[in-house]
Amino acid sequence: MSIDHDSLPIAARVRRFEEAVIRAGLATDEELDGFLQQLLKDSVPANGARLVARAWVDGEFRRLLLDDAPAACRELRLPQQFELTAVENTAVVHNVVVCTLCSCYPVALLGPSPSWYKSEAYRARVVREPRAVLGEFGLELGPAVRIRVWDASAECRYLVVPRRPDGTEDLGEEQLARLVTRNGLTGTASV
Repeated sequence: MSIDHDSLPIAARVRRFEEAVIRAGLATDEELDGFLQQLLKDSVPANGARLVARAWVDGEFRRLLLDDAPAACRELRLPQQFELTAVENTAVVHNVVVCTLCSCYPVALLGPSPSWYKSEAYRARVVREPRAVLGEFGLELGPAVRIRVWDASAECRYLVVPRRPDGTEDLGEEQLARLVTRNGLTGTASV
């Protein structure tokens, strides 16, 4: 009997993959568990906040982050297991991230994804009516601001570089990092 692997729930597909890795001698069950525990321990929104804060205070780093986000992650010694693109909010363009197929998300930089990010309602609506969805998050953008929706995938994840808040010119990088939220890094909030 043939099994359609795509019809299996995600947990069953993951377990089958883990079993194949173990059978191939690439890792043990314990090593896989250890990797996952380490990933989750090191994966927090503060990682993404550090990238943004550095970009706000260092123009050269900002350019690196926007041109080659994986290199920027390496420079700050941040965990990264995927291709990453950073997109910058401006006075006239606001970026928001979604994964319309499932819930691809830069866990290493933002921590575990929030339930709303994985919800079918968010995934479908933010593409069709981004201004309304952002309004439900409490983010009201002027009519002149264009909204760009970025669709994450298994091949590429996105990180939004929010606009630096006015009146923060005297703050240092550490203080600025504390202002950056996970929602700001996905574009569902300003900072």
